[in-house]
Amino acid sequence: MDTPLDLSYDVFAKACPSRNTLEHVTGRWGGLTLGALYEGSLRFNELRRRVDGVSEKMLSQTLQALERDGLVHREAQPTNPPRVDYELTPLGRGVAERLVGLIEFVEGRMDDVLAARQRYDETRGAR
Repeated sequence: MDTPLDLSYDVFAKACPSRNTLEHVTGRWGGLTLGALYEGSLRFNELRRRVDGVSEKMLSQTLQALERDGLVHREAQPTNPPRVDYELTPLGRGVAERLVGLIEFVEGRMDDVLAARQRYDETRGAR
């Protein structure tokens, strides 16, 4: 089915296809995968080690979704054993740049977040 290129997208609309892409990008594994690939091309197992805690199955599903969305390029080398490299496409790099900015902001403000959590927990525990 062809989609017109001048279609306005609204991520807040339930049926909008941009919502799926946003979910792929901002989901736990999608965001971490894009952030890791922003550092450079990685093989599957290198990527799996970099994204600590992701299962092989989840990483594979995440990469397929990001590849389908045009954010990740998969290149299989015809070697024995096969070598598969993953890298960001230009579109994926643009998305990852924005995501890495958010990651750096969150990491830089974690002292504030942890203090807020402690205040919250103390308030809730005092009831």
